[in-house]
Amino acid sequence: MTRLHSVLNLLCAMLLLLPSTVSAAPLARHATARIPDARFGIIETYHAPADAATSGAGWTRVTFEWNQIQPTGPESWVEYPVADAVLDAERAAGREVVGLLVTAPGWAWAQFGGKNVPAGLELPIDDPGNLWATFVRQMVSRHRNRIRHWIIWNEPDIWGTDFQSWGGTVEEFARLTEVAYRVARESNPNAIIHLPAITHWWDANYGRELFMERLLNALAAIPEAEKYGYFFDAFTLHLYFNVDTIYDLSQHYHGLLHAHGLSKPLWIVETNAPPSNDPAWPIQGPNFNITLEEQAGFMIQGIAMALAAGAERTAIYKMADREGDHVNAEPFGLVRLDGSRRPAFTAYQVATTYLAGFRQANLVRRDNAAIINVRRSNGWTTVAWARGTEAVEVRIRANAQSGRVVNWRGDAKTVRAQGGFYTLTLPASACTHPANPCLIGGEPLMIVEGGVSVGLPAPDPLPAAPGAADPTTPPKPAAPATPATPAPPAGLKRLKQGNNQISQQLPPTVLWC
Repeated sequence: MTRLHSVLNLLCAMLLLLPSTVSAAPLARHATARIPDARFGIIETYHAPADAATSGAGWTRVTFEWNQIQPTGPESWVEYPVADAVLDAERAAGREVVGLLVTAPGWAWAQFGGKNVPAGLELPIDDPGNLWATFVRQMVSRHRNRIRHWIIWNEPDIWGTDFQSWGGTVEEFARLTEVAYRVARESNPNAIIHLPAITHWWDANYGRELFMERLLNALAAIPEAEKYGYFFDAFTLHLYFNVDTIYDLSQHYHGLLHAHGLSKPLWIVETNAPPSNDPAWPIQGPNFNITLEEQAGFMIQGIAMALAAGAERTAIYKMADREGDHVNAEPFGLVRLDGSRRPAFTAYQVATTYLAGFRQANLVRRDNAAIINVRRSNGWTTVAWARGTEAVEVRIRANAQSGRVVNWRGDAKTVRAQGGFYTLTLPASACTHPANPCLIGGEPLMIVEGGVSVGLPAPDPLPAAPGAADPTTPPKPAAPATPATPAPPAGLKRLKQGNNQISQQLPPTVLWC
């Protein structure tokens, strides 16, 4: 990995070289659970439960690696990597647990199959020789009262590297999905099955047909696929660093499903933009120069973009740094190894507070500034940021006579509408490379109208401004830019694969980093 990192860092380096507010009390650090909206999550909250209690996370993901659970043979069920008591504690704290099943043990591999392809996959699901069916049945049955959502495998679209999680054919993976779906529903009729998280870039950057497209075609060829909704209930993406691609790729994959006559919920299960300048974990020759403040801004920008793209749930990877994480190139935790919190922790709290109760989100504008309007159950939150290296003045349509302008720190000040609009000056992005727009925009600002569900104090109810739209109806936005399939980018894209870090070299075309 070190040699690969060095080469890729050099490539990316070559390519990339071509307002004041009234201070308000920040969100308090205390152990009382605050979950403004259960649809926002953080991965592996159980590694820092006290911090998780104040983070606002409403759900988490737990990885069950088959090769750790049955390491030496079919009778070798050992202590689970995450104990039942830990899962019960997560649930007692109000966080939903989502399970991820991945990684077949070597003894279970098919004799003539590819990496991680289980033996007996082609057998009926009640045949003991179908090892995958037996494992899924054990896991779903064991956790019937703990876990409802199951993600089947992780990032199978990564290939040609030691970090690939699937070495079989797409047809075999379709069968893996079908078996998991049938067994899980048999074991727990309320189980919800997710397709594996897709990274997108590994196929797109090498001009290969996207794994999702190939998988949907393979699933469609299975008898009764249409009857059972193609054997999945939701689809999953892992998207990092670039705020714009959260929207564009989410829309693209929705389109792939629609082309097959499918409409399924989207979960963005992993996203983040880890910093390179944290003194507690400095990065030498980083893939992207990202400051602690930019990571904080990404929390709000990324979650808002996910909502605009129609994501049902979104989660940040991950809760806390841990011993051994330095094999990764960047620090992903919202909490450092010493227990201190990165600024992104506060930004996540602010985002989940002011975006809680989301009902509809629209990308109103995306040129030199991005504006996303979020209709909440008891008000509106409009998120805005400059997309380039210059400050931008914007006019934002008002739904009330006044609101509050809130930054990622939780600082807030009152703002009043003039002529049915608010006027804001959005700070420039700190990005140092010539890509326009930047991966992460300037400091995001939120205009909050109406109350908030949980967390920071809510303002008094705001009367409608004269001439403003009916406060029960969200404003009609301008049509967003139509997302297209991104051209294969150049530079470097950092991805996260379960507990492993992936680097990718991107062929030269359009610079996306």
